[in-house]
Amino acid sequence: MATSSGAGARRGSRVGVKGERVLYLIGGSFGLREFAQIRYDVHKLHGKVDPALKEKLKQNTVTLESEYEKLNKTDLNNWENIRGPRLGEDSRNVQKQQREALRLRTQ
Repeated sequence: MATSSGAGARRGSRVGVKGERVLYLIGGSFGLREFAQIRYDVHKLHGKVDPALKEKLKQNTVTLESEYEKLNKTDLNNWENIRGPRLGEDSRNVQKQQREALRLRTQ
């Protein structure tokens, strides 16, 4: 009579674990391949640039020197710190109040 606590029971359980590991390995590789393929397919679809946008980008001739000249022309010594709206505040009302306060100070 065979008992389940013998060497045969351990050998059978080890084969089951090995089989599960092989199943996970093979299944994981197929799953990874499918997810990677989806990634590349989406990249192909969204990677194409609209020709009109491409032409607009070619016409844009902003250089480092032009931006430097623009910064040199601005007056960085005379500026006023204006706070932005806080959470829950309406930005249009805050801007309107700030403009009104600035207008009253300049009069």
